[in-house]
Amino acid sequence: MNLLWDLYGTFFRIGILTFGGGLTMLPMLKYEVVEKKEWTTEDELLDCYAIGQCTPGIIAVNTATYVGYKKAGVPGGIFATLGMVSPSLIIITLVAAFLREWMDNVWLQHALAGVRGMICALMLHTVLTLAKKSLVSPSCWIICIAAFLIVMLTGFPTIGIVALAGIIGVILGKAGVKQA
Repeated sequence: MNLLWDLYGTFFRIGILTFGGGLTMLPMLKYEVVEKKEWTTEDELLDCYAIGQCTPGIIAVNTATYVGYKKAGVPGGIFATLGMVSPSLIIITLVAAFLREWMDNVWLQHALAGVRGMICALMLHTVLTLAKKSLVSPSCWIICIAAFLIVMLTGFPTIGIVALAGIIGVILGKAGVKQA
């Protein structure tokens, strides 16, 4: 039971201290679950992020569920997931109750503009961290650049890009092209 509450508390802390969504949580997730708790490896965390992009739901919640399940089975997955979503539920309830009255406040508008800039910086940090670990061969770089161009220049669905990249990875692997 102690491990379950540790999972809940760890993911609650991650959920309440990070803003901007799942990608901005990667540095804190890496610190908490890889370095501090040693519940998973950095490679497993990155794989979980990649799988989380392909599956329905919020990437941070998918990651919490995976780590919790890995450590303590179904109860661990449930406690970690509840830990991750509890701060959002609490905060959004408070925001919904009080923010409407404050939305026209110029100071709040300035504060939110600053937070948006910070979130972009955190996301860029996450992208660079993922790139260092994931783009390990020329074929990975080519797939990354091609996917980026498709995203930027077309309306092609994300799931289609993910599936296409996976298929290309399998074909390149069968052809003996080094990918990792």
